[in-house]
Amino acid sequence: MDVDPARVPPGQYVTRDFPVLSAGPTPHTPLDEWSFTINGAVDEPVSWPWEEFIALPRETVTADIHCVTKWSKLDTTWTGVSVDTLLAGVETDAGYVTAWCDGGYTTNLPLEDLIGGKAWIAYEYGGEPLEPEHGGPARLLVPHLYFWKSAKWVRGLELRDHDEPGFWETYGYHNYGDPWKEQRYTGD
Repeated sequence: MDVDPARVPPGQYVTRDFPVLSAGPTPHTPLDEWSFTINGAVDEPVSWPWEEFIALPRETVTADIHCVTKWSKLDTTWTGVSVDTLLAGVETDAGYVTAWCDGGYTTNLPLEDLIGGKAWIAYEYGGEPLEPEHGGPARLLVPHLYFWKSAKWVRGLELRDHDEPGFWETYGYHNYGDPWKEQRYTGD
């Protein structure tokens, strides 16, 4: 595979596969029971059931993704709703976000890493509905950070005035996760 090395962070290798890594069983939430919520440090929580969510303005993005286990997959194509669209009209002074998911998974991010065209709630991969093993029906997509920050089975964003480590971060993963700085584990 002929790859521009400038696209691959240090310590990563490129794969054509899309490895599946999960800490527990794969949730299978029926779409009529699915909703997406923004709550926490907001004036008014907002929520969208599935049909309303997929009717929001959508974007298709092509991005390279990088897993903390050292694989990178280039030119992945996702369709979903920009976090900017979801936060339009939401009043908050929050600086941090906890993404929460079916199955109890959480991950933490600075709010600035989710806005300005940097993050989406993706529900299609490669033009097809996102498969449950890859986080479907919807996952957070934050391609500039290690892929564990792109939480599978996402159901909402809790806006916070302080940072609180998520699932993997409490088990020793780096709090931020920049692949270009090899921020895999606490202390990196």
